Amino acid sequence: MSKKFIYLLRHGDIGLGKEKRYISQTDLPLSVLGEQQANLLKEKLSRVPLDSIYCSDLARSEQTADIIAAVHQIKPIARQELREIRMGDWEGQLFSEIRAKYPKEFRERGEDIANYTPPGGESFSDCYQRVIPVLENLSKSNETTIAIVGHAGVNRVILCHVLGMPLENLFRFEQSYGCVNLISKEGSEYRLNYLNYIVT
Repeated sequence: MSKKFIYLLRHGDIGLGKEKRYISQTDLPLSVLGEQQANLLKEKLSRVPLDSIYCSDLARSEQTADIIAAVHQIKPIARQELREIRMGDWEGQLFSEIRAKYPKEFRERGEDIANYTPPGGESFSDCYQRVIPVLENLSKSNETTIAIVGHAGVNRVILCHVLGMPLENLFRFEQSYGCVNLISKEGSEYRLNYLNYIVT
Protein backbone atom coordinates (compact mmCIF):
# COMPACT_ATOMS: atom_id res chain seq x y z
CA MET A 1 0.00 0.00 0.00
CA SER A 2 1.57 3.30 -1.09
CA LYS A 3 1.92 6.20 1.28
CA LYS A 4 0.91 9.74 0.33
CA PHE A 5 2.55 12.86 1.73
CA ILE A 6 0.74 16.19 2.04
CA TYR A 7 2.75 19.29 2.93
CA LEU A 8 0.17 21.65 4.40
CA LEU A 9 1.55 25.19 4.45
CA ARG A 10 0.33 28.57 5.53
CA HIS A 11 1.00 31.52 3.23
CA GLY A 12 3.55 34.16 4.23
CA ASP A 13 3.00 37.32 6.26
CA ILE A 14 0.66 40.04 4.93
CA GLY A 15 1.87 42.99 7.01
CA LEU A 16 -0.97 43.41 9.49
CA GLY A 17 1.13 44.08 12.59
CA LYS A 18 0.56 42.57 16.01
CA GLU A 19 -3.04 43.54 16.83
CA LYS A 20 -5.39 40.82 15.64
CA ARG A 21 -7.77 41.66 12.81
CA TYR A 22 -10.35 39.59 10.93
CA ILE A 23 -8.85 39.16 7.47
CA SER A 24 -10.49 36.32 5.60
CA GLN A 25 -11.23 36.81 1.92
CA THR A 26 -9.89 40.35 1.54
CA ASP A 27 -7.31 39.83 -1.20
CA LEU A 28 -4.10 41.14 0.36
CA PRO A 29 -0.66 40.43 -1.15
CA LEU A 30 2.36 39.17 0.73
CA SER A 31 4.44 41.71 2.63
CA VAL A 32 8.22 41.87 2.17
CA LEU A 33 8.53 39.55 5.18
CA GLY A 34 5.92 37.27 3.63
CA GLU A 35 7.98 36.98 0.44
CA GLN A 36 11.03 36.11 2.53
CA GLN A 37 9.04 33.40 4.31
CA ALA A 38 7.82 32.03 0.98
CA ASN A 39 11.42 31.86 -0.24
CA LEU A 40 12.40 29.94 2.89
CA LEU A 41 9.59 27.50 2.12
CA LYS A 42 10.92 27.20 -1.43
CA GLU A 43 14.35 26.25 -0.07
CA LYS A 44 12.86 23.82 2.47
CA LEU A 45 10.82 22.04 -0.21
CA SER A 46 13.35 22.29 -3.05
CA ARG A 47 14.45 18.67 -2.63
CA VAL A 48 10.96 17.31 -1.95
CA PRO A 49 9.62 15.57 -5.09
CA LEU A 50 6.34 17.49 -5.29
CA ASP A 51 3.91 16.21 -7.90
CA SER A 52 1.55 19.18 -7.55
CA ILE A 53 0.98 22.35 -5.55
CA TYR A 54 -2.55 23.46 -4.68
CA CYS A 55 -3.53 26.81 -3.19
CA SER A 56 -6.50 29.05 -2.62
CA ASP A 57 -7.24 31.67 -5.27
CA LEU A 58 -6.39 34.55 -2.92
CA ALA A 59 -3.23 36.49 -3.80
CA ARG A 60 -1.29 35.70 -0.61
CA SER A 61 -1.77 31.97 -1.15
CA GLU A 62 -1.10 32.08 -4.90
CA GLN A 63 2.06 34.18 -4.45
CA THR A 64 3.44 31.76 -1.86
CA ALA A 65 2.63 28.80 -4.12
CA ASP A 66 4.21 30.47 -7.16
CA ILE A 67 7.47 31.09 -5.29
CA ILE A 68 7.64 27.48 -4.08
CA ALA A 69 6.73 26.12 -7.53
CA ALA A 70 9.56 27.96 -9.29
CA VAL A 71 12.12 25.24 -8.44
CA HIS A 72 9.78 22.39 -9.36
CA GLN A 73 8.78 23.53 -12.86
CA ILE A 74 5.11 23.01 -12.03
CA LYS A 75 2.21 25.44 -12.10
CA PRO A 76 0.17 25.73 -8.90
CA ILE A 77 -3.51 24.88 -9.14
CA ALA A 78 -5.78 27.46 -7.45
CA ARG A 79 -8.99 26.25 -5.83
CA GLN A 80 -11.65 28.68 -4.63
CA GLU A 81 -12.80 26.10 -2.06
CA LEU A 82 -9.48 26.57 -0.21
CA ARG A 83 -10.15 30.23 0.58
CA GLU A 84 -10.01 31.36 4.18
CA ILE A 85 -13.21 31.24 6.25
CA ARG A 86 -15.50 34.14 5.28
CA MET A 87 -16.03 36.65 8.10
CA GLY A 88 -18.82 38.72 6.51
CA ASP A 89 -19.59 42.01 8.30
CA TRP A 90 -16.64 41.50 10.66
CA GLU A 91 -14.15 41.48 7.79
CA GLY A 92 -11.24 43.88 8.22
CA GLN A 93 -12.13 44.86 11.78
CA LEU A 94 -9.93 44.44 14.84
CA PHE A 95 -10.86 41.75 17.35
CA SER A 96 -10.97 44.50 19.98
CA GLU A 97 -13.44 46.51 17.86
CA ILE A 98 -15.82 43.57 17.47
CA ARG A 99 -15.54 42.75 21.18
CA ALA A 100 -16.48 46.36 22.02
CA LYS A 101 -19.24 46.81 19.39
CA TYR A 102 -20.82 43.36 19.58
CA PRO A 103 -19.93 41.86 22.98
CA LYS A 104 -22.83 39.37 22.93
CA GLU A 105 -22.00 38.07 19.44
CA PHE A 106 -18.27 37.99 20.17
CA ARG A 107 -18.96 35.91 23.29
CA GLU A 108 -21.37 33.60 21.44
CA ARG A 109 -18.77 32.89 18.78
CA GLY A 110 -16.21 32.02 21.43
CA GLU A 111 -18.70 29.68 23.11
CA ASP A 112 -19.61 27.88 19.86
CA ILE A 113 -16.60 28.36 17.60
CA ALA A 114 -17.55 25.50 15.28
CA ASN A 115 -21.07 26.65 14.46
CA TYR A 116 -21.37 30.39 15.09
CA THR A 117 -21.84 32.36 11.85
CA PRO A 118 -20.92 36.08 11.80
CA PRO A 119 -23.44 38.26 9.90
CA GLY A 120 -22.84 37.66 6.18
CA GLY A 121 -20.06 35.16 6.91
CA GLU A 122 -19.70 31.44 7.46
CA SER A 123 -19.02 29.15 10.40
CA PHE A 124 -16.07 26.81 10.70
CA SER A 125 -18.56 23.98 10.08
CA ASP A 126 -19.44 25.65 6.75
CA CYS A 127 -15.74 26.02 5.98
CA TYR A 128 -15.24 22.31 6.77
CA GLN A 129 -17.97 21.36 4.28
CA ARG A 130 -16.16 23.06 1.38
CA VAL A 131 -12.53 22.33 2.32
CA ILE A 132 -12.55 18.66 3.36
CA PRO A 133 -14.02 17.27 0.09
CA VAL A 134 -11.05 18.90 -1.71
CA LEU A 135 -8.58 17.34 0.73
CA GLU A 136 -10.19 13.90 0.43
CA ASN A 137 -10.20 14.15 -3.35
CA LEU A 138 -6.52 15.05 -3.44
CA SER A 139 -5.64 12.33 -0.93
CA LYS A 140 -7.17 9.71 -3.24
CA SER A 141 -5.35 10.91 -6.37
CA ASN A 142 -2.43 9.07 -7.94
CA GLU A 143 -0.01 11.77 -6.83
CA THR A 144 2.40 10.68 -4.11
CA THR A 145 3.55 14.04 -2.75
CA ILE A 146 1.61 17.30 -2.86
CA ALA A 147 1.67 20.69 -1.19
CA ILE A 148 -1.37 22.71 -0.17
CA VAL A 149 -0.84 26.42 0.54
CA GLY A 150 -3.71 27.28 2.82
CA HIS A 151 -4.73 29.78 5.47
CA ALA A 152 -4.77 29.65 9.27
CA GLY A 153 -8.46 28.74 9.54
CA VAL A 154 -8.47 26.35 6.61
CA ASN A 155 -5.36 24.56 7.90
CA ARG A 156 -6.86 24.18 11.37
CA VAL A 157 -10.00 22.64 9.87
CA ILE A 158 -7.84 20.17 7.91
CA LEU A 159 -5.77 19.32 11.00
CA CYS A 160 -8.90 18.61 13.04
CA HIS A 161 -10.11 16.32 10.26
CA VAL A 162 -6.91 14.31 9.87
CA LEU A 163 -6.58 13.87 13.65
CA GLY A 164 -10.27 13.01 14.12
CA MET A 165 -10.73 15.93 16.51
CA PRO A 166 -13.93 18.00 16.89
CA LEU A 167 -13.81 21.45 15.32
CA GLU A 168 -14.28 22.91 18.81
CA ASN A 169 -10.56 22.17 19.31
CA LEU A 170 -9.28 23.99 16.24
CA PHE A 171 -7.60 26.83 18.11
CA ARG A 172 -5.41 24.35 19.95
CA PHE A 173 -3.26 24.40 16.81
CA GLU A 174 -0.88 27.27 16.17
CA GLN A 175 -0.52 28.11 12.47
CA SER A 176 2.19 30.71 11.99
CA TYR A 177 2.83 32.58 8.75
CA GLY A 178 4.98 30.42 6.47
CA CYS A 179 4.68 27.28 8.60
CA VAL A 180 4.83 23.66 7.42
CA ASN A 181 2.69 20.75 8.61
CA LEU A 182 3.45 17.30 7.21
CA ILE A 183 0.57 14.85 6.89
CA SER A 184 0.95 11.30 5.62
CA LYS A 185 -1.81 8.95 4.56
CA GLU A 186 -1.66 5.18 4.16
CA GLY A 187 -4.90 3.52 3.15
CA SER A 188 -7.61 5.49 4.92
CA GLU A 189 -5.41 6.42 7.89
CA TYR A 190 -3.92 9.87 8.29
CA ARG A 191 -0.91 10.66 10.45
CA LEU A 192 0.41 14.08 11.43
CA ASN A 193 4.20 13.85 11.16
CA TYR A 194 4.90 17.38 12.36
CA LEU A 195 2.97 20.54 13.15
CA ASN A 196 3.63 24.26 12.62
CA TYR A 197 7.29 23.85 11.69
CA ILE A 198 8.87 27.27 11.16
CA VAL A 199 11.56 27.39 8.48
CA THR A 200 14.53 29.56 9.45
